[in-house]
Amino acid sequence: MAENFFLDNPDLQFRLQHLDLSEIVEIKEQGYRNHAQHPAAPRSYADAMENYRLVLEVLGEICAQVVAPRAAEADEQGAQFHDGQVEHAAATQDALRALRQAGLTGAMLPWQYGGLNLPETIYQMMMELVARAEPGLMTIIGLQETSSAINEFADEDTKARLLPRFARGELTGAMVLTEPDAGSDLGSVQTKAVLDEASGQWHLSGVKRFITNGCADVHLVLARSEEGSADARGLSMFVVERDETVRIRRIENKMGIHASPTCEVQYTNTPAILVGKRRYGLMRYAMALMNGARLAVGAQAVGIAEAAYREAATYASQRVQFKQPIAALPAVGRILLGMRGEIEAARALLAETGYWVDSLKAYEQRLAESEMPDPSLRQRQKQAANLAETLTPLSKFYATEMGNRVCYQAMQIHGGVGYMREFNVERHFRDVRVTNIYEGTSQLQIVAATGKLLGHALDERLAAWAAADYGPELAPLRQSLAEANALFLQATDVLKPQPRPVIDFYAVDLVQMAASLVCAWLLLQDARLDERKRLLARAYLAEYLPHIHSAGQALLAADAAALELLA
Repeated sequence: MAENFFLDNPDLQFRLQHLDLSEIVEIKEQGYRNHAQHPAAPRSYADAMENYRLVLEVLGEICAQVVAPRAAEADEQGAQFHDGQVEHAAATQDALRALRQAGLTGAMLPWQYGGLNLPETIYQMMMELVARAEPGLMTIIGLQETSSAINEFADEDTKARLLPRFARGELTGAMVLTEPDAGSDLGSVQTKAVLDEASGQWHLSGVKRFITNGCADVHLVLARSEEGSADARGLSMFVVERDETVRIRRIENKMGIHASPTCEVQYTNTPAILVGKRRYGLMRYAMALMNGARLAVGAQAVGIAEAAYREAATYASQRVQFKQPIAALPAVGRILLGMRGEIEAARALLAETGYWVDSLKAYEQRLAESEMPDPSLRQRQKQAANLAETLTPLSKFYATEMGNRVCYQAMQIHGGVGYMREFNVERHFRDVRVTNIYEGTSQLQIVAATGKLLGHALDERLAAWAAADYGPELAPLRQSLAEANALFLQATDVLKPQPRPVIDFYAVDLVQMAASLVCAWLLLQDARLDERKRLLARAYLAEYLPHIHSAGQALLAADAAALELLA
C-alpha cells in the first residue's frame, strides 16, 4: 500500500506545479492582506502554493494510510439504516474523524469562518485523492461544498451561525434537489414552501429522493415558493437545519458507493430559511451548486480510474502467462497506455476548467468590491464565465465516461479474477458506474454543452492554443490539431442551422469531438514542459485524432433521415 496518494502521483504533482493561479489567489487573499488578521493565511503567492502543497500532502497521507486500507470494509459494511437513523460504517466514521482532526473539512470557506480559503482547482485535486481511496467517503466530505453555497448566497446571520461549525467538521451538508417525479427535470419540483407572513418563517413540506448524504445536519433544499407556479420560475432555495420534522424514510440499496447513504427524505412543516431571493432557486442557486458538484464528480471519476489503473498495472506486471508478465503483451500494454493517457487528459481538463471557474469567482469578487471597475475586468469576467459554463459540462462528461472505460478495461486485464469480490477492481467497477449518472447524466451534460459549442464558445481558446510555439519536434502534432480545429469549426457551422431534432441527435458527436480536441491541446501544452508528457501526447493523439475526425465527418453528414427510425 502506498504511503501517500499525492506524493506517489507524479502527474498530480505536475498539475500543481504548472498551475498559474497568481491573479486568482491575489484576489482571494485580498492582496495578501488577509494574513494580518488570520496568521494562517499566505503572505505571498509562493507561500499560498506551498500551503496548497502541504494540504495535498497531508490529505494524501490520510487517504493512503487511514482511508484506503479500510475501503473494502467500508464497502462491505456500508451505511446502515435503523429506526429512522442512518449510521455510517465504522471505517467511514474513523476517516471523517481523521479529516476533522487534520482541519480539512472547511477547505473552501474563508479564513474568517475558520476555513482554508482554497481555490476550486485545489479542492478538486483533494476530491480526486479521497475518491481514489474510497469514493463513498468522497461524496460525504465533498458535500461540505454546500457550505460554500451558504457562504456565497445566504444571509449574514445564517453564515455566522453555520459556517464556523462546517469548518470545524461539526456539521455535514446535503444538496436536496431531486424528487420522485422530478429527477433531471428539476423545473417540476413540487416540495412546497409556505411563508408565515406574521412571523416571517418559511416551512417546507414534501418528499425528496436519491439524496446523497441526506442524513446530513444541514440541507440546501429546492422548493416551490410561488403559489400556482408550475415551472422553474416558482422555485426558491432554502437552508434546513435537520430536526424532528425531517424524516429519513429509507436509504437506497445500491450497486456501489455503499459507504455513502442515498436517502429518501420527507419534510413535514419543516422550518427553513430562504437563501438569497425568491424565484432564483433553480436558475441561480441550484445551478451554482450543481456546477460545483459536477466538477467534484468528475474528480471522483478520475480518482476511481487512477485506483483501477494502478490495480491493473500491478496485476499485469505480476500475472505470468506464456512465460512472461501479461504487461509485456502488446495487446495488454496498449490498453494500459490508453488508460494512462485518458486519466491524465481528464485531469488536465479538470484543472483547466477549475482555473476558469476560479477566475470567474475572482473577477466577480473584484467587480463587487470596485466602485468603478476597469472595463477590461468586465471583459475578462465574461470570458471566464463563457469558458467555465462550457468546460464544466465537458469535464463532467469526459471524466466520468473515461472513468467507466478505464474501470471496464481494468477488469478486462484482470480476467476472471477481476469479476471476484476479493479483488479491488470489482469494487472500482461498481463504484464508478454512478459517476456518469448522478449530478446530471452524460446526456444532460451534452445538452448543457451543445448550445455553448454551437455559439463558438471555444473558438478563441482553440485559436490561442494553435498559435502557440511548440518547437520543431512537436510542430507536426500542432499541425494535426490545427487541422482538427478547422474540421471542428466546419462541423459546428454545418450543424448549427439544422432543425433542433437533428442538432439533438448529433449533439453527442459534437461534444465528444470538442472534449477530445480540448484534451489533446492540453496534453500538447504539457508536452512542451516534460519529456514523459511528450511521449504521452503522441500516444494520445495517435489514439484520439481518428476519433475526432470520425465525429467531425458524422457531423458534416448530419441527416434528418436517421430520425425516422426513432418514430
